[in-house]
Amino acid sequence: MIASQGGMMMLIPLSQPLKVSPSFSSTIMMQTVVHLLMVVSLFKSFSVGRASDEKDAEVKSILDKIERDALDFRDEMKRAYYARCNAQTLSECEGGNFYDCASVFPNQQCMAVDELVVSACGACNGWWDKTTSHVSSPAAVNLSDPDIIQTVCYSRLAEPYMVEKFKRDEQYWAKYNVYPSYTYFAAHNGIYRQIPGRHQKQCGAFDPRRRPWFVAASTGPKDVVLVIDTSDSMNRYLRLELAKQAAITIVNTLSVWDFVAIITFSDTASQVGGYTNLIRATMENKEILIDAINELEADGGTNFYDAFETAYNTLEDSIPLDKTAACNVAILFLTDGQITQGAREDDVINLVNNRTHQFATNHKRKKPIVFTYSLGDSADHDVTKAIACNTNGVWTPVNDYFGDLITTMSSYYKLFALGLGEGGNEDFAAWVEPYKFVTTGNMGTTVSVPLYDDTVSPPLFLGVVAIDIYMDALEQVLGEDSSSTTMLDRFIELSTARCPTIELSECELDALRDATCGVCNSTDYVGIVPEQCPLESDLPDRLFENTKMEGEEYWKRSCCSVDGFETSEDMCQASPPSKIHTDSPPPSGEQSKTILIISIVVPSVVILFFCVCCLTSDQRLIWPEINHWKANSKIKRHSTLSTETECNIELPNSVSIPDDRPYQSGHVPCVQEPAVGFARDNDNADEADQETESPLFRPDPPSSIEGDGALRRPVPERECSVEELERRLSNLARDL
Repeated sequence: MIASQGGMMMLIPLSQPLKVSPSFSSTIMMQTVVHLLMVVSLFKSFSVGRASDEKDAEVKSILDKIERDALDFRDEMKRAYYARCNAQTLSECEGGNFYDCASVFPNQQCMAVDELVVSACGACNGWWDKTTSHVSSPAAVNLSDPDIIQTVCYSRLAEPYMVEKFKRDEQYWAKYNVYPSYTYFAAHNGIYRQIPGRHQKQCGAFDPRRRPWFVAASTGPKDVVLVIDTSDSMNRYLRLELAKQAAITIVNTLSVWDFVAIITFSDTASQVGGYTNLIRATMENKEILIDAINELEADGGTNFYDAFETAYNTLEDSIPLDKTAACNVAILFLTDGQITQGAREDDVINLVNNRTHQFATNHKRKKPIVFTYSLGDSADHDVTKAIACNTNGVWTPVNDYFGDLITTMSSYYKLFALGLGEGGNEDFAAWVEPYKFVTTGNMGTTVSVPLYDDTVSPPLFLGVVAIDIYMDALEQVLGEDSSSTTMLDRFIELSTARCPTIELSECELDALRDATCGVCNSTDYVGIVPEQCPLESDLPDRLFENTKMEGEEYWKRSCCSVDGFETSEDMCQASPPSKIHTDSPPPSGEQSKTILIISIVVPSVVILFFCVCCLTSDQRLIWPEINHWKANSKIKRHSTLSTETECNIELPNSVSIPDDRPYQSGHVPCVQEPAVGFARDNDNADEADQETESPLFRPDPPSSIEGDGALRRPVPERECSVEELERRLSNLARDL
């Protein structure tokens, strides 16, 4: 039995059946229940805390492993770059590549449905090639440009490494029952190489330099303030539309490590969205800002002074709120160039210099860098250029045609990229917020690492290597949905971004300007693009092995049933293969200790629980004594929550149930509630994956007892969990 002495509980062996005296104090009983609740609570805290630590450690090990892979991939691509002008490199590049919009791959195979689904292919799935990388380029890129040809050729040297890495990844991810995703390289000029090779849906539409993983790796964490001219003059030549497109392009490149604000100005300036400070660049916040950008209209005069004043106020107001990346700061100023309201040019320049110095001195932060963009061929360039040149900023003219906007505005990330190649940032890696992969619809994330030529000073930015991973493994380990706020918080905490050091000389800064400020001689300029190979005549005339699919529609290029390939209809419609399973490794020493503790503590707590259930002041059973549970439950789980259940329970006639229970005498609260089905992003998910048993139960209105006391009610077979024990003890305390 259980006795209480001095506030301590003791378990006393019983040599004869327990006889409960009516005088047994309900106060003592209450103390016992409270003590038991404390034991259960402590046990839960220990178990949850220990499990949480182990989960965090495993997730950290996964992220560390992927980050090391990305750094190794960077080193391999760097070796390839150093061999770019080698005669063998260039000769073997002749016809040695495969184009994602035109080529037939040498070892293409039909994708498994649970690997990737190409919806355009209907019953058949799409091709890909795990032994061959593909090359893609934005539409604005000229494939005959020597710099482009060199990039295609030297990146080809890393293909064997990429193929072998994908094979290793298949083995590694098998223990988590998921597949590896893409490994790829994106160059500073827009050239992109990926394994496995597959066809692009819209030729020339993909520009890797627009993607958050590219900008995150090339710039590091940052605060960005976009200042957009919405004066009446922006209505001419669709300049406001050009400004909107530029702003949306910048917003889309930001990652979760960045903070952003958008200021619009005409006669006066204000921040869009009703904010007064920077906000984190989550996907949700970026969508809000993009919607606000699309709603902008042009009217009124042009007040540069108020625009810059508001921008600096926003930066300073964000610091005490901790709404800042506490790293590099960029002010991107988009205008058609003429001041018509407020202070004039000299006053604006003085304001920018004074507020920049004040920001850095008062808050011990890096100085904001001002990037000015003159929108339109006939825009007034003088003022925007003067502001940039006199405040250590960068000025760029933008023509009236959209063209290659990301290249036009590339000085923004190229400047920050120059600081990531040295000063303790040599192994900098960036993680982006989990997002939905376009190719599969499943949630994933990307780790990316910048690539530099470190034989020159400062190191020359060449591009970014990156690895995609599906969130399935992290979801399994953490038991959390990848789109949840908790997962995002964990991800921000577990993958740490570092603030790069950026120290540029006047000449290095001048080299980034499309039109220099004349502070250096041309011989002092540092290059911002790789030097070309000495003999242009050595470059290959033909980059791609074949262009058999050039001009064909997407489904003809990418689907397994393309004419000329023998693919049976059975293969197309076959059920997807089961995901790979591996035997679980034996428990570690720490895990064994935890198992031992649980195996001792849990039975002890359960024994105490059943003792308490028998100790009642009025000789009644608090819960029905169920001699035998016969459960036969079949639960089919779908996203529509359809349920099919049938259960039997036999109760003895002697069972007594308190009158204050929310059910009638002889009725047991044991109905099964279907669990919410996991929403698969892939509509073609394996049906078998959606069948499971539901662990959730709630009381249900009573059913009638049939014949000899057999109660027909959906009741599962279940063991008494710690949570169930805690619930019952709480109910007991309430009854007492």
